[in-house]
Amino acid sequence: MQIFVGLGNPGGKYAGNRHNIGFMAVDRIAEDHGFGPWRARFQGEVSEGRLGSEKVLLLKPGTFMNLSGQAVGEAMRFFKLEPGDVTVFHDELDLAPGKCRVKLGGGHAGHNGLRSIHQHIGEAYRRVRLGIGHPGRKDLVAPYVLHDFAKADAEWLDDLLRGLSDGAPALAGGDQNGFQNAVARRMAPARSPNPAKPETAGSPAPAPEAEPETDTRSALQKLADKFR
Repeated sequence: MQIFVGLGNPGGKYAGNRHNIGFMAVDRIAEDHGFGPWRARFQGEVSEGRLGSEKVLLLKPGTFMNLSGQAVGEAMRFFKLEPGDVTVFHDELDLAPGKCRVKLGGGHAGHNGLRSIHQHIGEAYRRVRLGIGHPGRKDLVAPYVLHDFAKADAEWLDDLLRGLSDGAPALAGGDQNGFQNAVARRMAPARSPNPAKPETAGSPAPAPEAEPETDTRSALQKLADKFR
């Protein structure tokens, strides 16, 4: 069994925040893969189902971001799992919007949700880092992550969430490359072959083929010409 954790802040007023992209990710996975209804458990909400052959518990901590580790630790201990069985989906300031990277272990880089998880289960868990971009100055970070995605972000955000859902079975099965490829296909779909290019304005049109000239010589002239 595995636990897929989405990070965010509970409550309707935070639902569209950049900081809540982890919640959005597990919501999309639950919807697309026929998981059970969300129910209260482990100081949060859980939904159970399967991704490929793997049984997976989706978890959205019901505490605020800086206490997320409480719910994660409680669920992990209940099922007697190891940190390596836990995957956390979270917002990442250091990645451009729409980028996705998978990482195992390492520091929390100041992310309050990851810092809390570190405190409760250590650092040896897998993270799916979801790029939201950086506002440019450290003092702008808090209002930036606690603000809703802009309307201009809607298209790439939907593509990213679809890609995460497409690749979720591969991720659960340990196929990191398959997961990343699924996300990449959504973010940069294959293009159909280019149609024949129209003539560029101002370009000379190809010259028409010259029609063969009609031979107007008489039969006698043709015979005489052969011996000249």
